[in-house]
Amino acid sequence: MPHDYETMLVWPADQVNAHLGKRFDATGVFLPEHGNTVVAQVTQGSPTEAALITLRGRLQALPHAAHFAFTAVESYHMTVFEGVTETRRTPDFWPEGLPPDLTIDAATRAMADRLAGWIAPPAFAMRVTGVTPFGLRLAGATPQDEAAARAWRNALCQAFRLRAPRHDSYGFHITLAYVMRPLPAMALPGLRQTMDALTAEVQAAIPVLHLARPAFCRFADMNAFPAVVSL
Repeated sequence: MPHDYETMLVWPADQVNAHLGKRFDATGVFLPEHGNTVVAQVTQGSPTEAALITLRGRLQALPHAAHFAFTAVESYHMTVFEGVTETRRTPDFWPEGLPPDLTIDAATRAMADRLAGWIAPPAFAMRVTGVTPFGLRLAGATPQDEAAARAWRNALCQAFRLRAPRHDSYGFHITLAYVMRPLPAMALPGLRQTMDALTAEVQAAIPVLHLARPAFCRFADMNAFPAVVSL
């Protein structure tokens, strides 16, 4: 049965990859693209990091792996809340009350100020629901964890005064790679079987992920997310 991520892997030849030339170049090197976000970093030295390093190697060994740009292991994180990006400054993706031409550094300082006195919702744990060519899809380890993770997102939305169009539908995930060039459609059946097998392997290796407490972070590209405010 086809997976929904497959629509992100095959597209018409005349369709432009929106990230190419902005987030990464044609060789898979990540380009400067400043922004901020709230993430839960993968704990360094943990079984989760070890499993993701193994998975990264498996994905890089697959046919058509050259079509993907792989992020650095040190960047691995789960996005709790999308912040701002310098390449996306429309009202739907920019905090209310901040000038859209504000520098990212100034926007980050202003957003950090909005966290003053902020009270975090309960902690949460996450599990893997699927492996894709891009990384991991996640959900709360229990329904209560899922509700807590979404409570974080909702509370941050109110604090930052920023609600993206995908606020409710944006799925929890860990990114390991971005697709640069479309794959041939004939590659999908075999890729589908491989992803199903990798899903079972990763779920057995890490029933619950080892994630640090979320933090408000900045980034200069997709390879590092240093903390600005620990939450």
